[in-house]
Amino acid sequence: MAGALKSTSDGATLVLTLSNPDFRNALSPEIYAAGVEALNAAENNPEIRSVVITGEGSTFCAGGNLQRLLANRAQPQEVQAQSINCLHSWIDSIRTFPKPVIAAVEGAAAGAGFSLALACDLVVAAENAVFVMAYSSVALSPDGGGSWTLSRALPRALVAELLMCGERIGSARLQALGLVNRCVTAGDALSEALKLADTLNTRAPNALASIKELVNEAAGNTLGQQMDAERAHFVRNLHHPNGGEGISAFLEKRTPRYD
Repeated sequence: MAGALKSTSDGATLVLTLSNPDFRNALSPEIYAAGVEALNAAENNPEIRSVVITGEGSTFCAGGNLQRLLANRAQPQEVQAQSINCLHSWIDSIRTFPKPVIAAVEGAAAGAGFSLALACDLVVAAENAVFVMAYSSVALSPDGGGSWTLSRALPRALVAELLMCGERIGSARLQALGLVNRCVTAGDALSEALKLADTLNTRAPNALASIKELVNEAAGNTLGQQMDAERAHFVRNLHHPNGGEGISAFLEKRTPRYD
């Protein structure tokens, strides 16, 4: 019932696969903890330059397991609060992880599964993938940071509709709204995500970490604060060994080799 998070590698890319097939890859505290542990290990592994999160089979993630949530109603409120804390720790670890994280979405990304995809830096989705925040359908409200991410990317009225009405939204429309990077043929989300990861793996890791940090902080910064941050990152990256390698390789018309 708890499911598992499978960890494999594809070249320099760590592939984390949500595996709870009996419950459409529903999430659990065990998966949250495994996700945090996997990212902590990957952060300190120079052989890993990117991460892809996907679901086993034809579904990305159905969100929370309603049977487990119903059982938690008989427990003290702290039990569910701690479970959500674990989810939020994983979401936060994805957002602050210094390497690119890509969601490869097939089928449904529902509830916290939608929030999980939104927490990633890039989203590759099958053309028939469906995203939904159906919390209101069962008298609940969002978790996993979904309301935060959506509210910073979409107009308020559309966010209210998605969260209050729990309506489904397809990958093509989400791409048009700027929340999905690539729509692909059904069944090809993982392979396309790995191709995208391979492209990112050729970039300097320190530069990608700077870009991710700058993007994460931009919404909360004034223009002056953001430009100060850009200056600090730029100077640090210029004087990093990879900065010299990147410029030299460009001028010499050769492929750079980054550490």
